[in-house]
Amino acid sequence: MTAHEATPPHGAGRERQNRIYRDGVSGLAPNIPTDPATLEKAASDALSASAFAYLAGGAGAELTMQANRHAFTRWAIVPRMLRDVSERNLTTEVFGRTLPAPLALAPIGVLELAHEEGDLAVARAAAATGVPFIFSNQASFPMEDCADVMGNSPRWFQLYWSTNDELVWSFVERAENCGAEAIVVTLDTTMLGWRPRDLNLGSLPFSQGQGIAQYTSDPVFVQMVKQRIVTEPVGRPDVKITRSTVKTLLNMTHHYPGKFIPNLLSAQPRTAVETFLQTYSRPSLTWDNIESLRARTELPIVLKGVLHPDDARHAADIGVDGIVVSNHGGRQVDGAIASLSALPSVAEAAGGLTVIFDSGVRTGADMFKALALGADLVLLGRPYVWGLALEGEHGAEDVIRNIIGEFDLTLGLSGLRSVADITRDAVTAV
Repeated sequence: MTAHEATPPHGAGRERQNRIYRDGVSGLAPNIPTDPATLEKAASDALSASAFAYLAGGAGAELTMQANRHAFTRWAIVPRMLRDVSERNLTTEVFGRTLPAPLALAPIGVLELAHEEGDLAVARAAAATGVPFIFSNQASFPMEDCADVMGNSPRWFQLYWSTNDELVWSFVERAENCGAEAIVVTLDTTMLGWRPRDLNLGSLPFSQGQGIAQYTSDPVFVQMVKQRIVTEPVGRPDVKITRSTVKTLLNMTHHYPGKFIPNLLSAQPRTAVETFLQTYSRPSLTWDNIESLRARTELPIVLKGVLHPDDARHAADIGVDGIVVSNHGGRQVDGAIASLSALPSVAEAAGGLTVIFDSGVRTGADMFKALALGADLVLLGRPYVWGLALEGEHGAEDVIRNIIGEFDLTLGLSGLRSVADITRDAVTAV
């Protein structure tokens, strides 16, 4: 079966749990915890303090992160009885591609913090399960390398709009060439949010040269770095030379493409980091930029970070193809509306756009509720990263299969047989 045809078998949830129980007879417990709290705790224990802070942290007092989770408790599933649910169909179609379940992997930057194979491991896990993987703009491996290990499996590309349009268009062209089936423009990160977990450690992975592989593999960016070396003086008088400074330089050099010693003797690794930090985002991003993208590519365009119905209407008016209802997992604006709370009104305003939900999804039951409230597809974020941290590719794959398995059981136990059956009357406000 090819990745394009990949579908979970009827009874995917029962098969998943039965396999775990059969292993239990032999005294084998799952290496990847099946509940979200234990999974996150295991990852926290396995990761360094700075890695976990970056991957787990949110903005400010993390009220938005809390709100994302609490919003799910305000909706309850209403199961129906005495319906034949012996066979269920989880497939759904998005942008012309039939997917095995209404699930995709959200773009998450600097995955090398969780595992040395980072994006490559997740790409293989996505291919094994048939779910789309949205390549992060802040990846640890170039998009081309990830595409190479995915075969025909679906992949999209997340775009952060930098201050250099030529670089933006280069990213888009590369995404097209490596088989991306959509461009996901992240709107809510034109500046980094105030993230105390990182600030308290003075830790930003990008300043170490981590999470910038899309840039250092890009011909336009490489030319920008070379030009900066020629036109700007070498040296940073505002940086004190300490043991930590030397370690940072070595980290930058290690992460830069090419051989270590020539890189160490050149200014390119450090200049690449400085160039990235000055160009990676554009606070002046407007609807005009999105219209220019629409004129440049025939790929579906998805706008990520929509929380207001008027923004959904405007997106439809300018001809984009989908929106992601998301508050960036609580990482940008502390006290922002929970994504699930915004979903019903935004989905209604979106008209015929594909509506994708993101932020706070931890279980198959969460998927069910988001679909009932208007989503066509649900993004999974931090949980697959925790699986990656614990067992690499296989850990991420286990998390994906567990989420889909629970979703399948939730669907059947609610008296429904297909994704299309999940309508608003499947849930009630509590």
